[in-house]
Amino acid sequence: MRASEITEILSRPISRELLARDVLRLAYVAKDGTPRNVPIAFTWNGSEIVMCTTKNAPKLPALRENPTVALTIDTEVHPPRILLIRGRAELDVVDGIPEEYLRMNGSYEMTPEQRVEWEAEIRSLYDGMVRIVVTPTWVKLIDFETTLPSAVEELVKRRAEREHA
Repeated sequence: MRASEITEILSRPISRELLARDVLRLAYVAKDGTPRNVPIAFTWNGSEIVMCTTKNAPKLPALRENPTVALTIDTEVHPPRILLIRGRAELDVVDGIPEEYLRMNGSYEMTPEQRVEWEAEIRSLYDGMVRIVVTPTWVKLIDFETTLPSAVEELVKRRAEREHA
């Protein structure tokens, strides 16, 4: 997929709305060869998806071995809105707490006092984290109004052909 196509899809209002959400699902291949799909907080910086995790997270050895990932960001309403993203995970071990981690957890409902307590707890627990950075290499937006899953698009086309036969 060309970079200009990716940019155009990610610039659409529905995509921007989805990229502002709190949690996505990260799919990857585990070390034993089986698939994994885990929810994880994220932030979009305009060109990359950034997730943060513990330095001892089980997903890290798998991502080092096979960095190919698929991400899903979606809604819980009808019709659903779904943003599918593929890319390669780059791992960046950092000391302390990455600023993205603090930002990506900023939309949870907390009072200012709770936020101070949460941040103090995080800073006392983690001596460092791993940033998982994904630059999209393929994207698809499905809104069931202007875009559909490819299999459904095919069914619509077949129906139209039957009706015109």
